[in-house]
Amino acid sequence: MTTRRLAVVSAGLSRPSSTRMLADKLAAATVARLAENGIETTVETIELRDIARDVMNNMLTGFPSPTLDAAIEAVTGADGLIAVTPIFTGSYSGLFKSFFDVLDNQSLTDMPVLIGATAGTARHSLALDHALRPMFTYLHSVVAPTAVFAASEDWGSGDRRVKTLPDRIDRAAGELAALVAVSDRSATVRDPFALAAV
Repeated sequence: MTTRRLAVVSAGLSRPSSTRMLADKLAAATVARLAENGIETTVETIELRDIARDVMNNMLTGFPSPTLDAAIEAVTGADGLIAVTPIFTGSYSGLFKSFFDVLDNQSLTDMPVLIGATAGTARHSLALDHALRPMFTYLHSVVAPTAVFAASEDWGSGDRRVKTLPDRIDRAAGELAALVAVSDRSATVRDPFALAAV
């Protein structure tokens, strides 16, 4: 059986967190879609709140702790990435951005990425396309066409006039699964610093 590695980055700050809930639902739907095609998936979830100090120390010193180094390896060595952030002041959280700032800017090249975000109101949904998508495009990732935004009212929405959150999750998961199915990053990923030294 074919195996793929999926990394999930959640930048939620509270426990429980709607950001983590969305990340988990996106991961479960993607794993299910891959399983339909005979692909087994291992999932590693990184809760950024747990490594926030490590991220900041790396920003200040340029050296990752062993914990942060393991998180970076989990993300850069995966076949696909799900990245979910709460929206603050119309954009991704500072912790979310800081984590991706400490990665080498070539380490996510060709990485299939599914982006998601949460906020109290749907007015912030455009942050996916004006903040997250450009950031991952800059990092040369392959961003799935469907991004998933969940406002507070989406968690209980039964309004069939618009696509419900489960519908959007399923569509996005299908797109990411198709990209991950043909990815071989986990088998071929190389140290970008070693590449730069050549």
